Amino acid sequence: MRSTTKRWRRRTLAVATSTLAAGAFLVAAHPQAGGAAPPAVPEVADQVPQLTEAGVTGGPASVSGGGTSTSADRSVCAPGAHWLRVRFTELSLRGNDSVTLTGSSAGSYTLTSRHWPGKAFHTRAFEGDCVRVSAALSDPASRFAIDAYQAGDRPLAAATTTVAAVGDVCGSSCNQTAPLIKNMNPQALILAGDNAYSSGTLSEYKNNYDPYYGQFKAITYPTPGNHEYNTSGASGYFDYFGARAGERGKGYYSFDVGDWHFVALNSNITRSTGSAQETWLKNDLAASTKPCTAAFFHHPRFSRGTHGDDSSVTPFFQALYNAKADLIVVGHDHNYQRYAPSRPDGTRDDANGVRELLIGTGGRGYYNFDQSSAAVQEAGNTNTFGVGKLTLSATDYRSDFVPVSGRTFTDTATGKCKKAVSSPAFSVGTTPSSVSVKPGGTASVTVNVGSTGGFTAATALSVSGLPSGVTGAISPSSVTPPANGTATATLTLTASATASGSAAATVTGTSGSTTQTAKVTVSVGTAGGEAFADDFETDKGWRLNAAGSDTATAGKWERGDPEQTTSTYSNQIKQRGDTTSGVNCLVTGRLAGSEYGVNDLDGGASSMASPAFTVPAGGKLTFSYTFAHGDNATSADYLRIRVLDGTTPTTVFEKTGSATEVAGVWQNATADLSSFAGRSVRLLVEAADASTASLWESAVDDVRVTA
Repeated sequence: MRSTTKRWRRRTLAVATSTLAAGAFLVAAHPQAGGAAPPAVPEVADQVPQLTEAGVTGGPASVSGGGTSTSADRSVCAPGAHWLRVRFTELSLRGNDSVTLTGSSAGSYTLTSRHWPGKAFHTRAFEGDCVRVSAALSDPASRFAIDAYQAGDRPLAAATTTVAAVGDVCGSSCNQTAPLIKNMNPQALILAGDNAYSSGTLSEYKNNYDPYYGQFKAITYPTPGNHEYNTSGASGYFDYFGARAGERGKGYYSFDVGDWHFVALNSNITRSTGSAQETWLKNDLAASTKPCTAAFFHHPRFSRGTHGDDSSVTPFFQALYNAKADLIVVGHDHNYQRYAPSRPDGTRDDANGVRELLIGTGGRGYYNFDQSSAAVQEAGNTNTFGVGKLTLSATDYRSDFVPVSGRTFTDTATGKCKKAVSSPAFSVGTTPSSVSVKPGGTASVTVNVGSTGGFTAATALSVSGLPSGVTGAISPSSVTPPANGTATATLTLTASATASGSAAATVTGTSGSTTQTAKVTVSVGTAGGEAFADDFETDKGWRLNAAGSDTATAGKWERGDPEQTTSTYSNQIKQRGDTTSGVNCLVTGRLAGSEYGVNDLDGGASSMASPAFTVPAGGKLTFSYTFAHGDNATSADYLRIRVLDGTTPTTVFEKTGSATEVAGVWQNATADLSSFAGRSVRLLVEAADASTASLWESAVDDVRVTA
């Protein structure tokens, strides 16, 4: 997926300013008495767009200077406000000249020649009801002008904005994710590309995207993905979004939300070190005065999904890392992934790293985790559509994955802005973010306590909200992280013989009057005399093509949520869109086919091997299955279950094809494994489209081996 850069036409600023003699320095603020509405603030051209927090008011101000000014400081005030930010309509500083802004309660920032030359912009917020303006000008050509302010009616720490974030959207299921955005009521919606499948034509934007996401067009800040570029020059994308998509052919731009600076990048065009886009990015980041920074584009630097890590966007990541950016939002892989703060090479760096959120879950079929990554994945999910909700303040962020109706996976992360003035604080996280424990068994989770702002205090840890019959103990029960480092503890979960259910448990860290929390999903698995059981809701360790002899070229076995496919030839459902329990199963070519013979098994055999287990006396295999084929199938095509005893396979179940149309229907089957009692074996699930090419679909669910 790609990100868009927004460029604004440069014109003379539409703000009247006095012609000043060298050394002149004027100030006037216009606070309102008696709760009167503030006077209108004129719009200006060539402005870095500024979206505001709820409850923000504003008004005009007049502060300007030029030449060699060393006159007394002046202030812009809004009596009773908790904080202020001011708008510069001109900042043209030469040499070492500077303008320093200081809040009457807290916060100070010095502007120099690098900050937004030729553009109007709003500064970061300063605490208090006044901002003092101090100029140090020695070059006669230096000039600046302030024409307006914004004021907050609540403490700065409580002044938050909401940004919705998602990629890989429409898709067949964006009707499910659009309501999530409406419920969030965000100030902005950022798109991480591949917004209108499958080629991003203007017609696809109008027919596939607009009916569901068009309602958010006024707050949407898009970037293009690789599918947009299936249409020459991404013309459908630029035609649909117009100026909001950035300059045609470039598609990179920036804007501000509260005290956050957002950069939209285009990972479909040249992005190498020294390229026009990478140079623009570095200059844009240097110009921003905001304490917090986020970027979004299509192709992920890090991913465990099908597309894997993409080193071609390393120049983006490097520039953002160097500028102490905080968040990167990407898509491309159709799943959700959260990564630990990282350096550009993937090394974890909790102090200075950038956190990547991969949110390719807007409405296109899922991709599995079948690649390794250089970075540390903290959380992930491959079977849930949803939208990222970013809750942003002037010092920190909270990221929540919000699932579509009917799905339960969620994820939460928090972090501090690296360039914000912040007091010592800590965060709590869990690895993994979900775990299964069998009745009568135990499981463990690592609890991470991270320090920011030099935090070094003891932090007590506890857990609550566990499933019925499950207890948890954290050891050590209190940790003290090193300054700007991480301390860990182990949460041991113990399930009674009668434990059952699943719950999103809460791990809480408490230090003094401050608490931080993290979620971990705890599920109680199967019990009793089962030697092996898998409902495929979690990864139990099945291996694709374990023997290295598979020949299939498409539609290989995978664990995931199948999408229903109906034959355009026979009107029969070939691949079912349901499972016998939960949402996942083993399936050949999980994604729906766009036409006859697409995304089914092709080219030969595909196999999945289970983890090893010991067969009990009188062992019995039970499972559910479905298979379907067209009238071009032959008896050489099959769905087969074999027991792999060492390297010797024994077939215990088989269904073969015929020259008859067969629809997909879930059925139950059993097989006698008593001859393998006491032996360590693996199950081999195989399917083949052999001999001549034909339509073939298979799926298996709820595998159990019992005494």
